[in-house]
Amino acid sequence: MASAAGEAPPGPCRGEIGLQFWVEALQLVPGLLALAVLLGVALGVGAALLLCFCVIGPLLQNKKDDSQGLLESFYSDIHGHLDENVPLPRKKITETQLSEEEMVLEGNESSLNSNITAFALKAKVVYPINQKFRPLADGSSNPSLHENPKQAVLPNQIMETSTSSSLGSLSHEDKEDCSSSTTIHSATSDDRFQDRAFLKVTCFPEVLTCESFDVKLCLYSLLLKELLLLDTELRREKQVIFIQVLRTYLSDFYLKKRITEDLYQKIILTQETDLEELQKQLTSRLLSTEMSGARNSEYQTLEDLERKEREYSEHIIDNMEAFWKQADKAEQFLLNQSNCSSAKRGKMMMYLTERMIAVEGLLSQSQDLQAMDIQERIFNWELMMKMVDFFKTKIQEESKCRLDAVAGILDQLTIKSNLSLSQKEELLTGLHKAFLEQVAHCNNECVQQGKDLIVKLLACRTRKIREIKQAQKDEQGDLLSKTQKIGKLDEFLKACHEMLEKQRQTLHDLEEEDDCQSTEAIAELHQELCSGTSHALDELVQELFLQTLPTKTGLSLRECELLKEECQENLILQLEKWDSCRQKQWKLFQEQLQQEKQLWTKEYALSAVMQKHLSEKHEKIIQGVLSRLGGLSEESAKYILRKHRLLLCSVLRRLAVRNVAMATLTHMKMSQKKSLLQELREQHTLQKSSSHCQDEHQWQLQNAMESHILEEEEKLEEETQQTRLEFHQQLVAEIQEALQLVQQHMEKVIGQALLHHARQEAAKQSSDDGEDFKEKLIEAAVESVYVTSNGVNRLVQHYYQQIEKIMDGHENRKLQQLKSFQAERTENNRLRKKQEENEQTLKEKMNQGTLSKSSAVHQRMLLQQQKFLAQFDVQQQVRLDSLKQKILVFHHLETQLESQLKQAEQDFITELAALARVPLTVRKQPLNRSVQSGKSQKTKRKNSHSWGKEDSGDFNEK
Repeated sequence: MASAAGEAPPGPCRGEIGLQFWVEALQLVPGLLALAVLLGVALGVGAALLLCFCVIGPLLQNKKDDSQGLLESFYSDIHGHLDENVPLPRKKITETQLSEEEMVLEGNESSLNSNITAFALKAKVVYPINQKFRPLADGSSNPSLHENPKQAVLPNQIMETSTSSSLGSLSHEDKEDCSSSTTIHSATSDDRFQDRAFLKVTCFPEVLTCESFDVKLCLYSLLLKELLLLDTELRREKQVIFIQVLRTYLSDFYLKKRITEDLYQKIILTQETDLEELQKQLTSRLLSTEMSGARNSEYQTLEDLERKEREYSEHIIDNMEAFWKQADKAEQFLLNQSNCSSAKRGKMMMYLTERMIAVEGLLSQSQDLQAMDIQERIFNWELMMKMVDFFKTKIQEESKCRLDAVAGILDQLTIKSNLSLSQKEELLTGLHKAFLEQVAHCNNECVQQGKDLIVKLLACRTRKIREIKQAQKDEQGDLLSKTQKIGKLDEFLKACHEMLEKQRQTLHDLEEEDDCQSTEAIAELHQELCSGTSHALDELVQELFLQTLPTKTGLSLRECELLKEECQENLILQLEKWDSCRQKQWKLFQEQLQQEKQLWTKEYALSAVMQKHLSEKHEKIIQGVLSRLGGLSEESAKYILRKHRLLLCSVLRRLAVRNVAMATLTHMKMSQKKSLLQELREQHTLQKSSSHCQDEHQWQLQNAMESHILEEEEKLEEETQQTRLEFHQQLVAEIQEALQLVQQHMEKVIGQALLHHARQEAAKQSSDDGEDFKEKLIEAAVESVYVTSNGVNRLVQHYYQQIEKIMDGHENRKLQQLKSFQAERTENNRLRKKQEENEQTLKEKMNQGTLSKSSAVHQRMLLQQQKFLAQFDVQQQVRLDSLKQKILVFHHLETQLESQLKQAEQDFITELAALARVPLTVRKQPLNRSVQSGKSQKTKRKNSHSWGKEDSGDFNEK
């Protein structure tokens, strides 16, 4: 239509339009003119009043809100100024750290933008802010244009945070956002946290100068370091005790003239050299692992820690296997050089093994106690760090409260028209800048002087530890140099362990005392510097009230002093509120530590249950293996069981340390989210306690926040369990590898025992002297004139017929036994299946009425799984019993066959001797002895198999 009208050709309608008025219409009426003037005056007055109340009033209020926003942004400006003045070492190391620094800057920008955003929402204007948040003209906002405004209120996730930053209550918009869409669980943040570098520390005093966010990670890394140090000390103690046990036996042999002095010194020197070489190899590998992948010698990441702990465990397990081989080699060398009987050698090896099992028990008990003691020290360190953190934030909160109190007084002067808006903003800006510089200077001095103080304290600590270690080394040399007797070896081992335990405790007490002194020194330093800064801030406020305000407001000096006193009273009230909030935070922090202690107690309990389960399971396995083998003597079987227990104790003790390390890594990975959730709880608790009278809207926001916290707790619990499960699967794989090494080592031990048993049996059989009589009989038959070729052929033919008859009878009896076994097995399988079907039907009937539809499928799957496992065990046991029965029957048939063959041979020899006229007096005794040996061997084998059957029965009962 518009285009059509624009394109219309010119015509008469395009001409000018003339308006014609009558002259009478332009005449003025004086009465109406006066009424119009009065009406105009009234409208002007009304418009002026509306302008004052509706435009100028809100403008003044907006100005006040803007100044209040300046106060609210003061605390975040302090952190921004500190970030500019204090160089962060992450800028120097990797691109990962550079990206983290960008996140810090984004966090600061979002904190600043939150205040501008609040002002823009109140002013209801279009106000672009860094292209992230654009309020619309009607005051609403476009949620697609801003990036997670909750980040301005939640504790900064990557940059350094302060405890007092969470003291303020959540704003209206933040609560709604927190209760709806904000979450602390993010895959991106997890990856960034995994790659985030934090400071490497070697002792607790170094943590006192770390950033607040790094404290938890540094403390957990100290826990891992202490566990590795504990494992190293216990391993060295085990090696020292092993050398002492070996030295004791060698001394006994030397005194009994079984070995020479040169051989004695050679054995001891060789073992000590081999153990030192093993320790050097392990130290070299651990150091190589420590240096590998290190992008910076001062910083590390969680990924680096996980890799290092895994490689540490592999190196230590390899070292443990090498120690087993060396110990076996030393024992065999000792036995070979001792010139003892076989029985004495067995007793000696049993005694050595039992001594080392007792040592492993002492080491395991000591390891559990010291691991829990290390964990308790970590909790104490956290309490100390929290106290120091309160000192760090005190001056910041005080400066914030001072500026807030001054702003309140200046607002009163502005309302009374003693100060203009521009003058008030000028004064607040100048005071804000001065406060900022003073607080930044105080924090910089705290960091620098704190580091210098820690260096001095650590130098003194190192000197003390060096002196104590030297004294302890001399004490160890005095005790270990004494010659011990075998009868008092247990007492000596206990005394040696107690001495080493006492020495470790002495060092721990020294370090704990030094940690407390370092914490007190840092706290005093912060308190001293904060006191000086507080005095400087007070002088700035005093200068404002006593020098600046009298010249700008025209008030008298006395009136300005009264205003200063009022400001001081307001400051005291605000500091009391902050102190109350701090006490509540301290209480919440202690409750959190108690919860973590309970988690660690449960972790240690689960570790103990796992060790007990593995120990019982593998002891049953080795007992089953020995019961199936048979033939071994009771002493050999007992020695194998003791040897297996020794190796298993070593592996389980090491894996217990690995389990604690994995639990520590789990807590480290979850530490960021736990800290964020804890600060959410603190914010919610503080706001709930500060708001006594709440309207319905505030009450709804409180409930929304509680629901959000519960939801985050559930998510955190799920993620923690998932992370712990991943580490547990890794631990199971490492356990299987370590137990595989134990199995391989025990296979060699069992093989040596079987070889020794076979050699003994062969030696017994070779002692028979029947071959001599046969040779004499053959010579007599050749020389005899009574022996003819026909007679010998007849005897040989008859002997072969007897042999063939005996073998046919043996094969028939063997076939009958196999058929009997097959029929019996078939019948047993039929009866067993019928019994299982009846039991399964009965169970299904019993469970049919109790199970709901939702759990019926899952329950049936569990029942099928249990049924399959039970059938597998039963079938395995049935096969084992069947094989044992076959072995017994076949052994009986073999013994019967051997007896018949020997009887046939004896008949042939008797007939040949009678034909050659050779007396049998020389042969009868050896032959009878051979028969007796066969019978005794038969009896022995029966006894050994019955012993194996009894062991199998005991195993099945267990």
